Amino acid sequence: MADKPLFQRILVANRGEIALRVIRTAQEMGIETVAVYSDADRNALHVRRADRAVRIGPPAPRDSYLRIDAILEAARAEGCDAVHPGYGFLSENARFSAACEEAGLVFLGPAPRAIAAMGDKVEARKLAAAAGVPLVPGLRQEARSDAELVEQAQKVGFPVMLKAAAGGGGKGIRIVHHEKDLLGAAQLARAEAKSAFADERIYLEKYLARPRHVEVQVMADRHGGVVAYGERECSVQRRHQKLVEESPCPVLTAEMRAAMCRSACDLARAVGYLGAGTVEFLWSEGNYYFMEMNTRLQVEHPITEMRFGVDLVREQIRVAAGLPVAPVPEPRGHAIEIRVNAEDPDSFLPSLGRISRLHLPGGPGVRLDSALYRGLEVTPHYDSMLAKLVVHAPDRAQAIARAIRALRETRVLGVATVIPAALRALESEAFRSGDYDTGILERITKAPPEPMREVAMLAAAVARFLNTGGPRVAPAGDDAAGALSPWVLAERMERLGRRPR
Repeated sequence: MADKPLFQRILVANRGEIALRVIRTAQEMGIETVAVYSDADRNALHVRRADRAVRIGPPAPRDSYLRIDAILEAARAEGCDAVHPGYGFLSENARFSAACEEAGLVFLGPAPRAIAAMGDKVEARKLAAAAGVPLVPGLRQEARSDAELVEQAQKVGFPVMLKAAAGGGGKGIRIVHHEKDLLGAAQLARAEAKSAFADERIYLEKYLARPRHVEVQVMADRHGGVVAYGERECSVQRRHQKLVEESPCPVLTAEMRAAMCRSACDLARAVGYLGAGTVEFLWSEGNYYFMEMNTRLQVEHPITEMRFGVDLVREQIRVAAGLPVAPVPEPRGHAIEIRVNAEDPDSFLPSLGRISRLHLPGGPGVRLDSALYRGLEVTPHYDSMLAKLVVHAPDRAQAIARAIRALRETRVLGVATVIPAALRALESEAFRSGDYDTGILERITKAPPEPMREVAMLAAAVARFLNTGGPRVAPAGDDAAGALSPWVLAERMERLGRRPR
């Protein structure tokens, strides 16, 4: 006789691949699922795969996925007993967590007080310091005046970094190399922070030379139990947004790894944490420093799942239902994740359009988390991430080779994607050696490699000719835009000239 499900019905307050990800695990556990959707997502895969689906508004997030009232009404109408927030949107919104509790719904995440404490970067730094977690030298609280900023910058030494106190996602950050530029940068950081978070507070810390972005996955239960599932290396970034992640970090010693995991668990205990969370650190010259805590499941959680053989969404559901955290299995091999974003591979500007042709990778050790389908409309309303390609192999060298092979198999036509940029990163000597930092992508993507640049220029000229009166050699209809993409043509031309291996 099957065990009784921990919850009867879960509403997934999100969209796209993460909604689909949660729905799949819940259904495996015998739990019914309810999807919510905007008008733009009425045909989305998460809507089709859920047991039930409820429309919550027009495409703009503020009118749909960010509407707490509409989501709670959907949960009540469908008889849900729990809500999973996914990531993004309302996942780190303390008000939403509190509203779920008030409505008698179990929020599959931490309590409002933990979200609020970790969402305020200044408060988080204070809690981390109290828990004995190392901090980057700098202000322990928001800057109360320009004079205090100048005084602290002189104390820690330039370069320094200005950060929004309520920040996230790379917003409200400025790097300042010289004192003469400090106050102007502070004004810009405050303005951006106010625009993004309705909170203009900023703080200052030392800017580290060649830092690596390393994070630790934690899971906490209602009984004080906290475990860590190792670390993830997240230094391949553009505009402070991750593109390639790997686990384990290639430069950490066993002693450093153990120390970082202890610090992450200490902080989770100090804040009374529940569920899945990620404590993010900067690593530089053999030392690590607390950066922030993300009070949700991370985009890159699949590489942890692949190495440890766990389902972190299942664990979220278990601990939310009151069960203790499960023992952490021994990790195996190496895992890499690549975010497949609808962006130009050089400028990283968003690319909009309709998916006209699609070929997804497969083979041993390959996992694709996506909600892609042919005909999907990529709109300006939502994040540019289309999919996450995850590979696992016995060692790092094999994982890199597998990731490159899987990326080359992937075809998404109709919009530009960052696949060429990801390939340049994975094939670079810096990445292969493991000796890289958060500046790696900027250094290797300032321009395409010389042969590719010439091919891309030629492809762009051909595409322009074909689109402006020349003979048509591309298929008509939906496939035409993808087939005439300069980067698609460039890739095809490069492949024609590539010798078989």
